[in-house]
This record gives sequence, C-alpha cells and structure tokens, in this order.
Amino acid sequence: MPTPPPSTRTPADPASSTAPAAPAAPPAPLTSLHDRAALAERFGRDPELHLFELGDLDEPFWSHTAWYTASADGPVALLYAVGDVPTLLGLARPAQADGLAGLLDAMRPVLPRRLLAHLTDGGVDALAPDYRAEHRTAMLRMALTEPAALAPHLGGAPDGPGPVVRLGAADLTELRALFAAGYPGNWFDERMLTTGPYVGVRDAGGRLLATAGVHVHSAARRVAVIGNVTTHPEARGRGLAAACTARLCEVLADSVDHIGLNVRADHPIALALYRRLGFTTVTGYEEAVLTAS
Repeated sequence: MPTPPPSTRTPADPASSTAPAAPAAPPAPLTSLHDRAALAERFGRDPELHLFELGDLDEPFWSHTAWYTASADGPVALLYAVGDVPTLLGLARPAQADGLAGLLDAMRPVLPRRLLAHLTDGGVDALAPDYRAEHRTAMLRMALTEPAALAPHLGGAPDGPGPVVRLGAADLTELRALFAAGYPGNWFDERMLTTGPYVGVRDAGGRLLATAGVHVHSAARRVAVIGNVTTHPEARGRGLAAACTARLCEVLADSVDHIGLNVRADHPIALALYRRLGFTTVTGYEEAVLTAS
C-alpha cells in the first residue's frame, strides 16, 4: 500500500515520539536540622503522628539523633544511631507522601548500609533498588482519643491477683525475665525505667505476671509512647494487660497530653485491647530492615 502523503498521515503518538525527553528534575537539596525549638514547633502541629520525634528531642535521646529535611515546611526524617542497627523514622500524612519520597531519595548518601526503617506508605519502596527490604511488617500508630474508656479497667483486673503497682530499677531482673517469657525480641533499654513510668502486677508469691511501660516519655513536650505491654503466657486472658495499660495511662495523664503506641496491623488481640481502652488509629506505616544492595 502506498505511503500516504505527509498531509494525511496520523499524528505521531507522543509516547513513541523521537523528540528528546524533558530533563529530569534535580534532586531535592538535603538540609540537616539542629534547632530543637524549631523542630518542636514543626512536630507540634501534628503531635499524635510525631510522638517519637517530640520525645527524642529530650536527652538521653537527643545526643544520638540526626534530623533531615528537603523542604522548608515538608517532612522531616530522623536517623537515630543507638545499638547495632540505626533507626530511620519518617512519617508523613498522605498529602506529603511525595515530599517524603523526595526526602528519602536525597538522604541516600547519608544513610548507613543497614538500618531499621519506620516509614509511612511508599517510603520503603522509595529507597529501592539501592536498599533491599527484609522483615517488612505492616504497623499502626494509635493514640488515646477516648480516655473515658480506661475507667472500667482501673483498679486492677477483675480476675487479677493484686493491684497494679509502680516498678523501678530494682525490678529490672524480673522485667527481663518476663520479657523473655512473654515478649522475646522486644525493644527494651533499662534507661526506660528512669525516663518514664513502668507498672506491673504480681501474683500472691510476688512473681511479676504483667507489665506496661513507655518507650518515650517527655513531660517537656507533653507526649508519651507506651510500649513493652507484656503478660506472662501462664497468666493471659485475665485482663492483666488491660489493667496495666489503663493504670499507666492514668499515671501519664499527670504529665502529658498525648499518649500513643505502635502495634502490628496483623495482631487482632492487641488491636482489640487497645480499641477497648480508647485508642484509635492515627496512621499506618511499615517497619522493615533495609540493607544496601
């Protein structure tokens, strides 16, 4: 078939055009942040999303932190360098997802070869293919929004062996034994016993059966993150975790305005517990171990 004259040819498909592609956008500039007051103001606009960041502005955490942004008012990422594997924390609302992806892309030169990432949706993939993700886990950030729901659980569990009591440094060995039995692999640093309250329940013989404590507690920033909620396997199903968590929230209410926690999205028992206690979901995020490819 003869080739149609130029005036009758179908217009070219832009996708197959041989015209040169538009130049790629330059990478966002990376800025390191050091002003604690400015960071506190920035995170204070959305405190339930940024509970960890606000708490980490205090010592002993502050000295181990590095903070980065790629825009004057966009997401901020925290690199926390404690332990064998540093932690990268980057949480953003959906409207700032692209900004977080751009920030993570700009951070590639300053990231360690191996890290534990806590990133909102798309953050882990934004670092591929330079980083390979392992142990990816869907998580939820929850916040106490209905404190009245705590009341039925205060005063101890109905089937509990005794009252919920405060714990301290003298209870460290027992706490470690309880975590080994009921929550192996949890994140616990003995300094947490001095930076925030821990509570627990003992049986008639004095053995520690359940506990609840904090990962972060900042009276200066008025925030706390509950963690290490644990019941011994032999004592589960008796309401001990609910009693400990409710009492802990009651203690924290004297010094903070915002209480939150992190929980696996695929843990229905824990989710049901926290919802009964008045916690609601703030955001989903992903936890993963990232290793440079």
